[in-house]
Amino acid sequence: MAEFGCLYSEVLLTRNAWEKRKLGEVATITMGQSPDSKNYTLNPQDHILVQGNADIKNGWVEPRVWTTQITKIAKKGSVLLSVRAPVGEVSKTAFDVVLGRGVASVGQTDFLYQYLITLKINGFWLRYSTGSTFDSINSADIKDAIIFLPKKNEQDRIAKTLNCIDSLIAATQHKIDALEQTKKALLQRLFDQSWRFKGYSDPWEKRKFKDLVVRVNKTSDDSTIPSVEFEDIISKQGRLNKDVRLKINSKQGIYFEPQDVLFGKLRPYLQNWLFPSFYGRAVGDFWVLRANSSVLSEYLFVLIQSPRFQIVANISSGTKMPRSDWNTVSNTSFPIPVQSEQRKIWQLFNVLDNLIAATQSRLSSLELLKKALLQALFI
Repeated sequence: MAEFGCLYSEVLLTRNAWEKRKLGEVATITMGQSPDSKNYTLNPQDHILVQGNADIKNGWVEPRVWTTQITKIAKKGSVLLSVRAPVGEVSKTAFDVVLGRGVASVGQTDFLYQYLITLKINGFWLRYSTGSTFDSINSADIKDAIIFLPKKNEQDRIAKTLNCIDSLIAATQHKIDALEQTKKALLQRLFDQSWRFKGYSDPWEKRKFKDLVVRVNKTSDDSTIPSVEFEDIISKQGRLNKDVRLKINSKQGIYFEPQDVLFGKLRPYLQNWLFPSFYGRAVGDFWVLRANSSVLSEYLFVLIQSPRFQIVANISSGTKMPRSDWNTVSNTSFPIPVQSEQRKIWQLFNVLDNLIAATQSRLSSLELLKKALLQALFI
């Protein structure tokens, strides 16, 4: 629990003593002004340009475009607010940046940063946003926004606690990113056979995909068994969202059994897959794949995540709603080791997926904690 020590810092909920102020009275507001597009560059030696959400990642400016023309500036440490669709997104900058017209800078204090996040969560800016093509807010909307301020020392204590949670969230997200990169690297090295388990050296046999699986097509609208849809699956992790309740409904879907493999073939769902332990119906554009005796179901589940399979599955048919082409995939050959090595491969990735899932669960808990504190402090 040592890493959570900062969460025990005292935060006094003295809301009744907080002072009602206009945002423009307590923060310097700078509205963005886009440079001429002819001055945009990809040269990191030029000035970083922030145009909107495309230049933000995980709440921080991530340089993407530069400019030789300076219009409006936000200094390092400034709080940035998106003023055009999407309205109200909040971020910080670790650099001096040029502000495009999609953003404004709103002071530099961590307290205001956290306060603005709460306003976004509660849809505060939606009451001001205008525009038939896309939502936007103007300088007056921001300056006249009513907020409540505690004394300076309490602002600092609140910001310190919330910043601590942000640091834990960022560190946890970094762990997830690192684990996913590790998984990606291991998939590459295992399936190009540049890395093997000790005791295995024989070449892998190449088999066409259609010789490894049966593509199940039996449909069912039996409302007594649960259905699975794309949104029920945690993309890349191959497991159900912990919040989902398997639906009992009359939608028709492809019947699947435990140990079948579900693969979402509709873009952008090519990374939706599931290895179920129950009977159900796959509703939507899924392939339901049943391994034959030459391949373990567990290995099949890992195989569909391999770089080679993903490349082939992305050779789509259809224009409005592109889908993986079964004829292409089924006639493509994939490497198949002996079953004992298949099992080791599955065990490795099962451990890794469980670790990713556990870390993701921890991240979700921290995000819920942060949201609850924001609601308690600022509402």
